[in-house]
Amino acid sequence: MEYEVVVGLEVHAQLLTKSKMFCGCSSEYQDGEPNSVVCPVCMGMPGVLPVINKKAVEHTIRTGLALGCTIARNTKFDRKNYPYPDLMKGYQISQFDMPVASDGCLEIQVDGQTRSIGVTRVHLEEDAAKLLHRTEDYGEGYSLLDINRAGVPLMEIVGEPDLRSADEAREYLVQLHTILQFIGTSVANMEEGNFRCDANVSIRPKDDEELGTKV
Repeated sequence: MEYEVVVGLEVHAQLLTKSKMFCGCSSEYQDGEPNSVVCPVCMGMPGVLPVINKKAVEHTIRTGLALGCTIARNTKFDRKNYPYPDLMKGYQISQFDMPVASDGCLEIQVDGQTRSIGVTRVHLEEDAAKLLHRTEDYGEGYSLLDINRAGVPLMEIVGEPDLRSADEAREYLVQLHTILQFIGTSVANMEEGNFRCDANVSIRPKDDEELGTKV
């Protein structure tokens, strides 16, 4: 029996804005001292209320249009609960069932053939803080928390499981990276973590419609 690989990519791109997603702190946090580009909203203090970054919404709409998506007339934000120490509030403000954009596609060329890869959705969320892990020469290690990145506008682009090889996955990322830079929605600097990717990979009998267990 012949098998094929099935790949779906989830790309996180930091948006090119002057301020964070839900507060007025600067989004240019890379060169700041640890925990210096923060406010009560970033820190998750009780009683603070978020205010949506208009430019981040516009960038997400622009990205959706570039990918041929349908733009929602109404959208909303949701709480995504995580027990991780890099989420100051104990949850992430994200989007679940009403994303900004959905049902798009991205064309790639591999081995001289053009393929259309589906884009399930493009939605907005906030980035988490950064954990820095240290190890001691003797004894236990420890972790440090830099909150500067918390709240930076993050756009998640969820692709359909239409990719069938590592070459196709690479070409998809190259094309998406180029588009985001061209339309000016993200710097997409991978060295600084502006452009990150999660890969969902499974195998199945070739030409089978049912997806395998992803890893």
